[in-house]
Amino acid sequence: DFMMGPGICAGIALILINVDIRSVLQAGPRMLAAFGIGAVGTAVGAVAGALMLSASVGRETWKLGGQFTGTYTGAGVNFAALGMAFGTSADLFSAGIAADVIVTAIWMAACLATPVLLGRPGANANATSPPTEKTDGSKQMTLEHSLTSSGRPMTITDMSLLVVLPIGAVWSAGKLAELLPFLPGVLWLTTVVLVIAQIPAVKSVAGSALVGNYLLLSALVGNYLLLLYLASNGARSVIAIIIEVGPSVFLFAAITVAVHGVVIFGLGRLARIDLATLAVASQANVGGPATAMAIAAARGYNDRLLPGVAVGLMGLAVGNYAGFAIGGLVRGLLGF
Repeated sequence: DFMMGPGICAGIALILINVDIRSVLQAGPRMLAAFGIGAVGTAVGAVAGALMLSASVGRETWKLGGQFTGTYTGAGVNFAALGMAFGTSADLFSAGIAADVIVTAIWMAACLATPVLLGRPGANANATSPPTEKTDGSKQMTLEHSLTSSGRPMTITDMSLLVVLPIGAVWSAGKLAELLPFLPGVLWLTTVVLVIAQIPAVKSVAGSALVGNYLLLSALVGNYLLLLYLASNGARSVIAIIIEVGPSVFLFAAITVAVHGVVIFGLGRLARIDLATLAVASQANVGGPATAMAIAAARGYNDRLLPGVAVGLMGLAVGNYAGFAIGGLVRGLLGF
């Protein structure tokens, strides 16, 4: 009961508190444009998949449409947040998570291969934003350190704030949802946390500040709560039902990501955005900031590493809003 409510809400808050809007704006116009094109592709893919598979998925198709929009705009935390808000059944939720994991892994391999298959991996390497780090050994060590360390030891004050902030955000969002019910509770929580995250005093907290544009201790704890939430859903699921709906749900996720891929690489190339930027931005959409960083590092796109992480964090911020919008649209189209 705790994980189905306050636990996952606190996890969402701890992850979103790392989103620094200023760092997102520094990602550069091409990376932002590529990310935006990818988000549109995800929305189109989710609507298409829902319309094609509503007969086999059932009356909760619109919920999965919203959840897949959220997770393939940002990351898995959006899938969990939207599933909690929609009240998705445990069986369908677990099937969706399984499909998401498989499709995300396949798409990561595709994004690694696409720049090689469609063009030279380093083509237009300087056409995006200026490099954020040099590639010599000392600079690379500094970059890697900045992505995993706040630069100073944590104190008891830091730790207490990392407890108070999410609890305060969850409480405030609950009160706002009661007073202004036109906006769902999860969207109030997302909005409250994003506002809190921009406060300078919050950014300075070791472990919560977005040092080096990446998630630190708050995101680690938040992801741990997210995993407990997923385990709780799994414990309430019936394997036979998951197996029954699994193929349709997997196809739903695959259609969403396939359409996303066609749109981002098709329209992206028409907009003269280089393949490296499109690959990193696509991973920021589908897998979130961590896989965007992995793609950039694996292919040596050092000048796209931090911009990719930044737009991945933006996906965390906007994914819930997009998921609610598309979920409502699909529900209306299907008449559920």
